[in-house]
Amino acid sequence: MLYMIVGEDRPGSLEQRLAARPEHLARLQALQAEGRLLLAGPCPAIDAPDPGAAGFSGSLIVAEFASLDAARTWADADPYIAAGVYEKVTVKPFKKALPA
Repeated sequence: MLYMIVGEDRPGSLEQRLAARPEHLARLQALQAEGRLLLAGPCPAIDAPDPGAAGFSGSLIVAEFASLDAARTWADADPYIAAGVYEKVTVKPFKKALPA
C-alpha cells in the first residue's frame, strides 16, 4: 500500500538540511530502485523553485510499504530527523486516484 510521509522543518534548519541531504537522498534512491517510490520532494518556504536562504518548510514522500508500521519505522530513521531538520513527521495511508 502507498503511504504519505510529511516532514515539517524546524525554522532555521536549512544548514542541517543541506548537510544531511546526501544521506536522505540515498534512502529515497534505494526506494526508487526497488520500484516503491511514487514521488518525493521538498516544499520551498517561499513561492519560488529555488528558495535560496529562505530554505524549506518541509518535505513530502509518497512510497509503498508493507504496512503503516513499516512506513513509520522507515520515516523515523530519516537522516533529517537525526540532524534536527524535521520538527514533526506525519505518516498516513495514501490512495492514489489520478492520474490513473
